[in-house]
Amino acid sequence: MIMQSKGELRRTKMLERIKQSGKASISELMDITDSSIATIRRDLEALEQSNFIIRTIGGAVYDEGSSRNNAAELAFADKRSVSKEGKERIAADAAALVEEGDVICLTGGTTTFLIAKALKDHQNITVVTNAVNIAAELFDAEGVQVVVSGGVMRHKSYELIGPLAESVIEKLNITKMFLGVDGVSREHGFTTHSELEARIAQLFIARSSKVYAVYDQTKLQKSALFTIIPYDGVTGVITDL
Repeated sequence: MIMQSKGELRRTKMLERIKQSGKASISELMDITDSSIATIRRDLEALEQSNFIIRTIGGAVYDEGSSRNNAAELAFADKRSVSKEGKERIAADAAALVEEGDVICLTGGTTTFLIAKALKDHQNITVVTNAVNIAAELFDAEGVQVVVSGGVMRHKSYELIGPLAESVIEKLNITKMFLGVDGVSREHGFTTHSELEARIAQLFIARSSKVYAVYDQTKLQKSALFTIIPYDGVTGVITDL
């Protein structure tokens, strides 16, 4: 029989609380483990390095997408070269839908990143995003106002998640949203690897007048772990088929 160390038992207890509630504060974790703030911070760092949680200011949130479906999720840099020409066509078609005065939402992803590049010459538009790389790409686009949600960044996707992002998104009014996805099927709809990213996307959808799912043919008939929205729940799709 393998016995867990005192530290392992403490981290297991912490993870159970974070998983059960979706998040936990440092003070909560100190109370349930009878540990010091320094110990809790070290344990949170260890849990984050193991891809179980994401640390936030004052606590942590549970990253179920990373811990349970990590093998199927590629980092942004690894996905950029996949179906590049198809994604560029999708980006051009999406950009053609954008009109002066629009408030555009771009979630994270390689296709939405290319949409951002295609929007750089547009005038008098606003781009709302929770992806820091998309915001950075638009920094020198003089005709584009950029609004970033805030939050805690997931390193695989560069997307900001968590309560801070949610509180900002709930105040926005969006004209057109371009939704990046990890999988598309009639059975499971539009899906993603991260539960927390799915939550952010759902909040954006609720604040958007029109929602377009953007994806290349490699995403067809594939399902990631978490459904963002049913297949028939979007205004339209833009793909390279």
